[in-house]
Amino acid sequence: MEYQTQLLLVMIAYMSLLILWGLYQGRKVKTNADYAIAGRSLPGWAAALSERATGESSWALLGLPGAAYATGLTEIWTAIGCVAGIITAWAALAWRLRDEAEKYSANTFTDYIAKRHSETGKWIRIVGSATIVFFFFFYVGAQFLGGGKTLHTMFHIDPKFGMLITAAIIVPYTIYGGFRSVVYTDVIQALIMITALVVGPIVGLVYLANHTDVFAQSIPEALEKAGPGYTSLLNAASGFGAGIVIVGGFSWFFGYLGGQPQLSMRFMAIKDPRQAKKARNIGIAWTLVAYIGALSIGWIGIALFGPNGLEDREFVMPAVLLHIFPPYIAAILITGAIAAMISTADSLLILSATELSENLIKPLMNKKISGRKSLVHSRVITAGLALIALSLAYLIGDGTFIFTLVSYVWAGIGGTFSVVILFTLFWKRFHGKAVLITIISGMSFTIIWISTGMEEFFTSRILTFAVAAIVAVISTYTIKKK
Repeated sequence: MEYQTQLLLVMIAYMSLLILWGLYQGRKVKTNADYAIAGRSLPGWAAALSERATGESSWALLGLPGAAYATGLTEIWTAIGCVAGIITAWAALAWRLRDEAEKYSANTFTDYIAKRHSETGKWIRIVGSATIVFFFFFYVGAQFLGGGKTLHTMFHIDPKFGMLITAAIIVPYTIYGGFRSVVYTDVIQALIMITALVVGPIVGLVYLANHTDVFAQSIPEALEKAGPGYTSLLNAASGFGAGIVIVGGFSWFFGYLGGQPQLSMRFMAIKDPRQAKKARNIGIAWTLVAYIGALSIGWIGIALFGPNGLEDREFVMPAVLLHIFPPYIAAILITGAIAAMISTADSLLILSATELSENLIKPLMNKKISGRKSLVHSRVITAGLALIALSLAYLIGDGTFIFTLVSYVWAGIGGTFSVVILFTLFWKRFHGKAVLITIISGMSFTIIWISTGMEEFFTSRILTFAVAAIVAVISTYTIKKK
């Protein structure tokens, strides 16, 4: 049986079980708080694994191994930036956001910021939620498009039909079970991901040592044979160029400091302080192991195929697994990877839907909705948002516009809201008017910087954070708190 047939059969079985698991978890959703934030009652292990699956799915399984395959040791700086950001978030921010969400009974990311700065809460909801919904709306479309392309690459399915399959997998349980279903399906993804990132490198190193028909029999030998750029931490750059390499890689640090709503919501949903400590330990341990594994798979790819042996560097992980494992084992590991990439859309979808529902639509309605009707209302909005995002992905078939907007998310949303969250948690003087000005300034700067092509010269991931921080400080001191 060809590996593609085995992969397809395993994937169908895996996805079917995943959908059923998500629907089962959805049965426990009784209130709108359950739907939006799992009733703020997540055990630590579930919150940690869900946060890691949401934050690292396609990046840890395709992006980082692909970058390591293409650049060698230089990609270590990116890994250091990401790992430092994740550890900082879990050690310093997660438990604080959990306590704050409980204190203010916050059900969404913007809901917390608005309640914390109640003097301008109404405008924070409108501006903050509208910004998040707009950009994450396109982000959801990008995930549908990415799922379609992944299925096309693996099974030669038409990308547009692949988008429908992607939607059919994640939309039903997301609509039905909301945040709770999304979290517990993410747990399964995180376990499969970490298995692939641990077992893959170990078996890969053993395979290299016992085979001579490869480019190199070890990672050091592979990097040495690939060329001087692969063995250099600075990509053979020096002086100012070396600084750019280091800063560009480490710049990912700033996006993890509370500014990614889909990740911060996991912190906010943890049940109690004891569970927050468990989540911290699991989240940090998962990250360290996963990043070492992802880099190793990229370098093992060089040893197996040579530096120019793959047409698409970002499929080095599936290529390595298919090369070193029997087809049925590779099928299981790759299926988990594909599922994790596809299901990233569920986290973005439920975040966008709850922000839109709780902070924009419901407050603008004349009559207050509560109880069962409120839950139905949230499900309808989630379904509508999914249909619009899928339609958008169809209309913009090549994804150029979508993926340009996705690049704004890490810099604009991540950099801007990281400043807002950090200052809100650690600076008592920071007030609501400064929050509004910071959000508008950070997003405006990111759009202008990237749209004018300046991103090619220096990354907005650092500059947006710096600009937002400067604006936040100046506006806090110059504008009086109400």
